[in-house]
Amino acid sequence: MRRNTMLGALRLGVMCVLGLTAAETAQAQLTPKVQTPTNTKARSLLEKAQQQTKERDFVKAVETLNQLNEKFPSFGEAFLLKGSLLKAMGDNRNAMAAYRDGLGKVPLEAVHASEYQLLGDLALSYGDYQTALDAYKNLLKVAPKTQKNLAKSQRQLLTCEFALDAIKHPVGEAPVALPAPMNAFKFQYFPALTADNRFLLFTGRPAASSGEDLYVSRQSKDGGMGAPVPISPAINSSYNEGAGSISGDGKTLVFASCDRPKAIGNCDLYISRRTGNNWSTPVNLGTNVNSTEWDSQPSLSADGRTLYFTSTRRGGQGQEDIYVSTLQPDGNWSMAQNVGTPVNTAGKDMAPFIHASGTTLYYVTDGLVGMGGLDVFRCEKNANNSWSTPRNLGYPLNTFENEASLFITSDNQKGFCSRTKASDEPMGGYRLARERPVELFSFAVPPPVKARETSTYTQGRVFDANTKKPLKAEVKLYDLDTDVLTQFVTSDPEYGDYTVVLNEGHHYAMYAAADKYLLKSLSFDYSSQRTFDPLSLDIYLEPVRSGRSVVLNNLFYDTNKYELKPQSRTELNRLIEFLRQYRDVQIEVSGYTDNVGSPEANIQLSQRRAQAVVEYLSSHGISSNRLRSKGYGEGHPLAANDTEAHRQLNRRIELHIL
Repeated sequence: MRRNTMLGALRLGVMCVLGLTAAETAQAQLTPKVQTPTNTKARSLLEKAQQQTKERDFVKAVETLNQLNEKFPSFGEAFLLKGSLLKAMGDNRNAMAAYRDGLGKVPLEAVHASEYQLLGDLALSYGDYQTALDAYKNLLKVAPKTQKNLAKSQRQLLTCEFALDAIKHPVGEAPVALPAPMNAFKFQYFPALTADNRFLLFTGRPAASSGEDLYVSRQSKDGGMGAPVPISPAINSSYNEGAGSISGDGKTLVFASCDRPKAIGNCDLYISRRTGNNWSTPVNLGTNVNSTEWDSQPSLSADGRTLYFTSTRRGGQGQEDIYVSTLQPDGNWSMAQNVGTPVNTAGKDMAPFIHASGTTLYYVTDGLVGMGGLDVFRCEKNANNSWSTPRNLGYPLNTFENEASLFITSDNQKGFCSRTKASDEPMGGYRLARERPVELFSFAVPPPVKARETSTYTQGRVFDANTKKPLKAEVKLYDLDTDVLTQFVTSDPEYGDYTVVLNEGHHYAMYAAADKYLLKSLSFDYSSQRTFDPLSLDIYLEPVRSGRSVVLNNLFYDTNKYELKPQSRTELNRLIEFLRQYRDVQIEVSGYTDNVGSPEANIQLSQRRAQAVVEYLSSHGISSNRLRSKGYGEGHPLAANDTEAHRQLNRRIELHIL
């Protein structure tokens, strides 16, 4: 059966099967249980209702039973019969009331086990947790061990207990619908933002009969969101395009599309990249990512190189599972892997969202105890890349409704989600449930919901230092404590712009590199810094040419020492890569100090520090004939030695091309 991207996450409402067969079955099953009342009037009304049911005049039968309920309110079994008819007709809310009234008037007996189960399920679907809890408790008291779905009811009882406690201890404020010009469509869902929060991507359907398309809203100067526009004619087509995810720099887009020509499954994941203002023609992510089943609901890491998504492929742990794939150095995506336990369960595990920090995963599941249906959970990545035990986000982010995808901004301040619009009308079955509008909401992120690490970003443009023309360059971010590559983006070849996400509590080295240009070294130390604001930083790359130089900003020494500290290995290893790429280049490693201490001591210290770098390079395969070291002491300062910040600038190691 064909499934679009919306159905997987939202599954809105109670899906009842309407029709005569259901009503006939209900009547046939329940009528024998109804004891004949001794009162003549009551018996007459009951027989009339039963005859109307046989004649398939269910509306009249309910009207007759209403009269019976009003005149003989202690006759509980008439309420139960009415409940079965209303349930079969799709009027679930009134059916719930009838079952509740009826079961409160009949003895607690095994003959009513099915009605207790029905009442519990109906009450839970409307968020009436106390009624549901009481019904499940009574069911477990009287139900035979062979009762169908008994294990499920036992679990639903835990759901009710959890929900009642969660409502008593809310986590944050309830989400609020986004104001105009947002929510202008019948349906809008799967919100996602760039790292700088300037662009909001979402899936929209103007009407129930409309296909899915991707839309973008740009943040205005006053902080509000502008009118949504279609993302691009290169992306939106006559096919469904939905459940999109965008990288932190807004340059990589992955989305789901269904029933396209030459697709691998009925819904596949596609990728498009933006150059300048233009998106490329979408490309199917191939068999390493897509299966012959349903693949959808992608979530990209901030640098666009790790992809989480939902799939119904065989071999999973439940009906839907979450998978992950990474972009390889050759440009291909790795074979998708099931993220496994404890994330995936025997139930539906869907709509993953990896925070910009890369350390916290959010997703929806019905395989864990929650508020009922699909709830949002969060888990954190451990040091060994496993995931912690998922934790329910609590009420009011989770409700009795099925929750959809969630997105939290890089700075951990604001969250976005989609929800069905509230309605006072009975859901009335599957058709009406699906027609309830879906809107985008936002909320202030309470502390327990925030990602483990808050992120900020640095963005700017990369230029040729001589011509001042924009450059396409690789921009890589390394964690200096672990020498692990945490971000890898490419600046735009037309505009030179880039965006890199940084996490609080880390010390980073960032490198910008382009063909035939010197490696640019930058340092960001957020390990103890209190301010964690976005940075604007343009980068100018020098050509690899004799006489050009660059400061190596990530070499570290203790005060008055020349031994390289362990955090220096990231810089040294990048320098080795550069020298292996340009094998004809000869360099001088030049050392400089501030003016603290005697000039003679500073010359000696700067020489030894420079020599330590040369010795590391030569010990790792770089020919000593290409290397030279020289200490300049306090000569050639970059700034006056009048403040500690200026003195720090002057204490440096430079790479000079000979």
